[in-house]
Amino acid sequence: MEATRAGSAPLRFKSNYAMSRKFEPFYKGGKVQISRDGKHMFCPCGTKLNIMDIETGTLVHSIEQDEQEDITSFVLSPDDEILVTGSRALLLKQWEWRQNKCRRTWKAVHTAPVATMIFDPTSTLLATGGCDSTIKIWDVVKQYCTHNLKGSTGVVHIVQFHPDISRLQLFSSSMDYIIRIWDLKSSKCIASLDGHYSAVTSLAFAPDRDTLISSGRDKICMIWDLKTREAKRTVPIYESVEAAVLLPEDGDFSHLGVKKRGLHFLTAGSKGILHIWEAATAACVYTQPVPYQRVDAKEEEECSTHSLTHCMLVPGKNEIATVTAEHNIIFYDAQTLQLRKQFAGYNDEVLDVRFLGPADSHIVVATNSPQLKVFELATSHCQILYGHTDTVLALDVFRKGLMFSSCAKDRSLRVWRMDKAGDVVCVAEGLGHAHGVGALSCSRMKESFVVTSSQDCTIKVWNLPESLAAKAKAGLVSRPEVLHAHVTERGHNKDINSVAVSPNDKLIATGSQDRTAKLWSCPDCSLMGIFSGHTRGIWCVQFSPVDQVLATSSADGTVKLWGLHDFSCLKTFEGHDASVLKIVFVSRGTQLLSSGSDGLLKLWTIKTNECVKTLDGHEDKVWGLHCNRQDDLVVTASSDSCVILWKDVTEIELEEEQAKQEEQIMKDQELSNLLHEKKYLKALGLAISLDRPHTVLTVIKVILKETNGKENLEKNILRLRKDQKESVLKFLVTWNTNSRNCHEAQAVLETLLKHEAPECLLQYEGIKTAVESLLPYTERHFQRLGRLLQASMFIDFMWQNMRLADVSKWEEDMSL
Repeated sequence: MEATRAGSAPLRFKSNYAMSRKFEPFYKGGKVQISRDGKHMFCPCGTKLNIMDIETGTLVHSIEQDEQEDITSFVLSPDDEILVTGSRALLLKQWEWRQNKCRRTWKAVHTAPVATMIFDPTSTLLATGGCDSTIKIWDVVKQYCTHNLKGSTGVVHIVQFHPDISRLQLFSSSMDYIIRIWDLKSSKCIASLDGHYSAVTSLAFAPDRDTLISSGRDKICMIWDLKTREAKRTVPIYESVEAAVLLPEDGDFSHLGVKKRGLHFLTAGSKGILHIWEAATAACVYTQPVPYQRVDAKEEEECSTHSLTHCMLVPGKNEIATVTAEHNIIFYDAQTLQLRKQFAGYNDEVLDVRFLGPADSHIVVATNSPQLKVFELATSHCQILYGHTDTVLALDVFRKGLMFSSCAKDRSLRVWRMDKAGDVVCVAEGLGHAHGVGALSCSRMKESFVVTSSQDCTIKVWNLPESLAAKAKAGLVSRPEVLHAHVTERGHNKDINSVAVSPNDKLIATGSQDRTAKLWSCPDCSLMGIFSGHTRGIWCVQFSPVDQVLATSSADGTVKLWGLHDFSCLKTFEGHDASVLKIVFVSRGTQLLSSGSDGLLKLWTIKTNECVKTLDGHEDKVWGLHCNRQDDLVVTASSDSCVILWKDVTEIELEEEQAKQEEQIMKDQELSNLLHEKKYLKALGLAISLDRPHTVLTVIKVILKETNGKENLEKNILRLRKDQKESVLKFLVTWNTNSRNCHEAQAVLETLLKHEAPECLLQYEGIKTAVESLLPYTERHFQRLGRLLQASMFIDFMWQNMRLADVSKWEEDMSL
């Protein structure tokens, strides 16, 4: 294949990709807290507490316990200054969270992990409720335990200070469903509010401070009079309630059915939607529209995937934040409940991923769930797309990037479209396969058809109406249009793992578990040929964007290129030690990227069969692999719940290498000039800074060749800084191993030993290792010199004897 194409810019092969962005789990369940200013979100994730920037969706800090102990509870003080975490090791830690520093650690005194904790309004008292049925109160400023409250039954899962500081009261609830009121002056329980028949999930105090609202999983909220300590009203909610939040009295909530002044509260629970209730009449004045397809009533009771587990008011941003059972965190405008932002805290196993949007501004992700997630790359805002009723298995995007299709285990195909605002809606759906739909491919030229393949061993071609794209663009699609398969063909004897449409929309390729790939004409699906050669099932097929070539990847660990004319194998790429799950052409079809079940990516140059680079960023099978239209970004998705964006850094690395070479040439020239000008000290300093032992040795040799070279060497060595002397000492250890350079090494060593005090030498970095290395070679050099001296003395003795004999003979001849 040609490296450059006619009429195109010169092509440079890619040599490396670098990780530029990573979407990884940051929340795996539990309490979520948001700072009062609404800028930061605190999310527990196993052994870590992740602090997220809400504006950008990026991770600010990750606080981690010692020895990777799970964090069981945490709390941020009302003034946003103090963060306290509790772990299974029964330790409490106080953090300066903005600097990610632990300020102090102390024992929790509880005999079981701390389940919940809360600060008082002044941020000076901390209450901890434990799994050991006790409550401790700590003076955070003076750093000691002030109260030990006993009397609860089972795990204490709620503790709440009364907002009126002068009352010094603490409210708690445990496994016996009773709300207890503790007087902190006497350390005694002064009242028990008994009315719930299941776990109490939240407590909220009204502005008059004498009214308390409690919510429970017994599907009710109770309004309590704290003066009489009796229940004023029971509000039936008709769902298990996880949180009740009071609406501020000074807000305008007329859009939410609040027509008159008075106490109103919002509930979140098992139905997954928010309700607003009027406390005086126990009437529901507003019900949030359902953002997903309803299942039937019986299933709804049993289904918990959409339920809300937490809800809170964010005063600083005038927002309501909810947390779902699927670990999604959603922010609504507090006065209209319009969706503002959504984050996906945990993606589970990621099965596929594609770039989306006219400028590849989004990615769409299939996450082992019936829901699709669309992430905006700039803000991490996540849209959740409801429609499929079983796990989504595969995705593909049409050429313009605005429409894409998905297929799932529910035997269906769906087509989606993104509008200019970035909102995605389902515009078409198709049913017809007998089993789950595992692979699909969109037409490449126009938005005209989709090809699907299934576990029923068939392939289907679904034609899209020409008016569909226009209707979707104009916003005229009120409900998904029903698609019907234009062609159905039995393709293989086993599961079809992959299907691809050629760049000109005239060919279809399929890869199957039966170890073969097949080529079909489009749209009639007549068989054109079979590619045989893999020894195990084929996971992926891809057409070259420029040549009449098909690439296949297999569980046998190889990637093969096939000619479309004669179905012969042109090349085989071997290098993966595990199944090759996905392949994609890059660099205008001259290179291949492959991903494996070992979590590795490999970049191959087709012309040379060479693996140019191996990228290691995932810890499990890489199921998703896609390249953007600019060919400078790659997105990968894996079973390790992570999605990674890789940036092509070939040009950057080349520029850095050229700049490095130019700098090297300049330094070499400067060094040469310094030696020529006999500025030996500067020459030594420059060579040491470049970390070039051979150049340092050359400078020393030049110095020693001068008249009074030894004195000059001593003078220059002694004028070096301590760190420079340490570097020279490290260099001379290597020089000393070679008899050619041992004289220079010994000369430098002699200078250091003569002029540096032993105490100073002992402070040199690596001195012990240097001495241990110098001793044996130095002894060997002295032994060699000793032998040389003996040999020279023997030669001198022989010469003297020969000389005396010659002189006496000459004198005898002269006398004759």
